[in-house]
Amino acid sequence: MNVRLYLWQRLTAAAMVPLIAVHLAVIFYATRQDLTAADILARTRGSIAWALFYGIFVAAAAIHAGIGLRNILVEWSRLRARTAGIAAMAFAAVLAALGARAIAAVVLP
Repeated sequence: MNVRLYLWQRLTAAAMVPLIAVHLAVIFYATRQDLTAADILARTRGSIAWALFYGIFVAAAAIHAGIGLRNILVEWSRLRARTAGIAAMAFAAVLAALGARAIAAVVLP
């Protein structure tokens, strides 16, 4: 495994730990308060803070998953490292685009 990719994957994992904890805390809070989807969207619309929070979360998750997929493809398939890297980057780009779309749906007015 490439040392740079190893470090990036560990960095994104470390970044995601607190993000996941906050995300789960928000889910528990919303369910305990019996908030509906409309209630939640009313609170998140126009929020730069939530857009930044989930933007960082999506970026970290896309990078982390892309590197992990590349490693799996290199180790378990017959793909060369370069081809696996291209496929993994495409996958990470799709994840990032889907995440950005979800953020826009929750935050934009």
